Amino acid sequence: MNKTILTLVLTTMVFSGISLQAQQTRAASTGGNSPHETTSTVIGDRRTGCRVNITYGRPAMKGRKIWGTSEEKALVPNGKAWRLGSDEATLLVTQQPLVFGETTIPAGAYTLYMVPAENGSKLAFSTALGGWGIPVDEKHDLARVDLKKETLEKPVEQLTIAIDKDAATAGGGVIKISWDTTQFSVPFAIKK
Repeated sequence: MNKTILTLVLTTMVFSGISLQAQQTRAASTGGNSPHETTSTVIGDRRTGCRVNITYGRPAMKGRKIWGTSEEKALVPNGKAWRLGSDEATLLVTQQPLVFGETTIPAGAYTLYMVPAENGSKLAFSTALGGWGIPVDEKHDLARVDLKKETLEKPVEQLTIAIDKDAATAGGGVIKISWDTTQFSVPFAIKK
């Protein structure tokens, strides 16, 4: 096993242990209202491909307005950095570099957050790790990439992040962020 893969495996194990301990503490103090989930996909061949993991908290709508403006009292107002989940900061771990359009994200671990907007929402990759989701640390951004915004037919009650293989491109994937009646997505490829 090469050093990069070993480092990523150990990093994932450490952050999974921290996340489990925080979840147990959170569940005891809040009744576990925002469950945490890890979504994971291997892009490419299952033996030699790239595993991409995202660990995040899943807040629920609970009758609240999710996307919009501050004046509308939206939970996630346009133009402001949002932690992309609840509780601990959302964590992305990739075994190989990912390419989003013209932007390359090196192999490693990153905090994800987003900046929603009526037009031109962004997904941000931060090098600041191990923190709580708020306040969002915008000082350690590695990159921000454009998100495509779509309307869903049926509302999604809890924030859901998925990593799907992209059938249109060999060796590619798509990160999808769905909540309420909105879905944001961004395709990526594995850097060769």
